[in-house]
Amino acid sequence: MTRPLIAIPARFSATTSALRYEAEVTARALVEAVWRAGGEPVSIHPSDPTDTDVAARLARFDGVLLPGGGDIAPHRYGATDRHDSVYDVDHLQDAFDLEVAHQALERGIPLLAICRGLQVVNIARGGTLHQDMGGPDHEHRHLLHPVTIRPGTRTAHAVGAEKAEASCYHHQRVERLGFGLTVAATAEDGTIEALELPTASGWFAAVQWHPEDTAHSDPAQQNLFDTLVCVAMAVSG
Repeated sequence: MTRPLIAIPARFSATTSALRYEAEVTARALVEAVWRAGGEPVSIHPSDPTDTDVAARLARFDGVLLPGGGDIAPHRYGATDRHDSVYDVDHLQDAFDLEVAHQALERGIPLLAICRGLQVVNIARGGTLHQDMGGPDHEHRHLLHPVTIRPGTRTAHAVGAEKAEASCYHHQRVERLGFGLTVAATAEDGTIEALELPTASGWFAAVQWHPEDTAHSDPAQQNLFDTLVCVAMAVSG
């Protein structure tokens, strides 16, 4: 059986130990989670949406995975200031990811968004972010914590449970929800941990945590990738 193609926008890296130059990378844990699910993970080059047709580039793929990464430039969601903790902003990456999110949702391409990916979708829909959750005592970095998933949501169906242990690495979170988005999961401190778009024409789920961190040992986390690939396979025929 032919594996459905899952597009994963690459992340820019200034240094990599095995290469002499700057690189475009995709987290191995993400690639392996998609592969275990039966998908063909494909890293795609972030291009300037004003110079290339992102919709045409995505048309050949059966699904999209928007991964984690650095912070999004605050001006993208209307902020006039920039918190000192904001890091690794890349304007080309922002522009490309936002257009990928828009096109995937508009065209009904199955989409799983992870961490930064969730924030990208929220901003693409007109939402905003808290630029910093309050420093080390409040941020969700290097943290495994429980999340409560709303019954009946796509996220609950995909995970296969209404409680899950989430591996997190973020210091920002959703502030104002984007248009049409609904909350599908929360942490004990009230942080939004998953978003959905009930009006989406295709399958879509977004989680603030990193399911790829524990997917190799936690079936509930692997289920998110399995669902993405299963839906992508159905769409591709």
